[in-house]
Amino acid sequence: MNKADSERMAGILQEMGYQEAENELTADLVLYNTCTIRDNAEQKVYSYLGRQALRKKTTPHLKLIVAGCVAQQEGEALLRRVPELDLVMGPQHANRLETLISQVDNGHQVVATEEHHILEDLAIARRDSQTCGWVNIIYGCNERCTYCVVPSVRGKEQSREPKAIKKEIEELAKRGFKEVTLLGQNIDAYGRDLPGISSSGRRKNTLTDLLYYIHDINGIERIRFATSHPRYFTNRLIEACANLPKICEHFHIPFQSGDNEILKKMSRGYTIEKYKKIIYQIRTLIPEASISADVIVAFPGETKKQFHNTLQVIKEIEFDQVNTAAYSPRPNTPAALWPNQLSEEVKVERLRELNLLVEETAKRRNFRYKNKIQEVLVEKINPKDPNQLMGRTRTNRLTFFPKYSSDNHLYKPGDLVKVRINQIRSFSLTGLPIE
Repeated sequence: MNKADSERMAGILQEMGYQEAENELTADLVLYNTCTIRDNAEQKVYSYLGRQALRKKTTPHLKLIVAGCVAQQEGEALLRRVPELDLVMGPQHANRLETLISQVDNGHQVVATEEHHILEDLAIARRDSQTCGWVNIIYGCNERCTYCVVPSVRGKEQSREPKAIKKEIEELAKRGFKEVTLLGQNIDAYGRDLPGISSSGRRKNTLTDLLYYIHDINGIERIRFATSHPRYFTNRLIEACANLPKICEHFHIPFQSGDNEILKKMSRGYTIEKYKKIIYQIRTLIPEASISADVIVAFPGETKKQFHNTLQVIKEIEFDQVNTAAYSPRPNTPAALWPNQLSEEVKVERLRELNLLVEETAKRRNFRYKNKIQEVLVEKINPKDPNQLMGRTRTNRLTFFPKYSSDNHLYKPGDLVKVRINQIRSFSLTGLPIE
């Protein structure tokens, strides 16, 4: 979500005549788009701002901006902590960047954190890729997970109109993009705030309906979506993904804990049995699908047994990838105030044990690709080896291969290439292109 917001704000700055500087210590304008999902991300912001605040004393024309979730969370308190700031703006104000900068140019120190309706006239993003594009379809989140700061910093759910989403994807297709990823903090909630009920009493504007609506756009070869919530993940959605050829066989569905008591304390709204049923249904209809997830360990009060229940779920499901984190207390969340917080030593040890299992499981899952041919969409040159290209399989496996074929054909970003996999690692693959 932050990457998509950053691309839009970079597009606005480009339209205003700004050019990218060589580095942040020589720029005339520095904008930090921030994350507050965990404390270590938030602390990085203050480290960066300290360097820029010193710079501003000798470079008074420097414009210093903090955007995103830390800006929304801290608001005016950020100005008191870093008075050198010119603009503090929450994520709902990303499209208003030009207007807000003009207020700064008129001599104001600006804080924009009030609730704001995100308009459909989205800024033209300066895309970091020319092959794969992010497309926001719903902003905000109405869930109230007890550990999560997102609803308080990203606001209430706001779904975009299907026609506007389709138009944006059509524009990407005209520019040569081959893949789009539909984005939402809770993407399965898409359309809950849009009007329309079918004759059967079902909502008309669901994520499933949207997938059917955009599927046949010419030029787009692949469609992905993230992030899903198990509470709202439906069999109808799984069936659509099985039936629509452009939908990639990859599902990112966080489960957060393998213990039902912890899930209840987290206010996740499902049991681990329901979660397993979703995975079983996916693997029944789409056997080749890869499954990734998010997990939190050392949640307040988590016992050793509850932690081992999480490890057991990872062993049983055998995820292709898991994003892991130790619980981090966040402002304005109920769990941060509970007295049964676990020690840093326990957090570090449980995260270490979890990561070892995740790495081992991911590598074992990747062995199913050994000596198999996979279709890879080329994204860019491997920054660590200019003779290699990098891209992803339909199942979202990062894959490297030579940029020249054996008959000296040069592959380039945007190409769909058949690659025979010959090297397996935990989180990536290497292979040779098939002529």
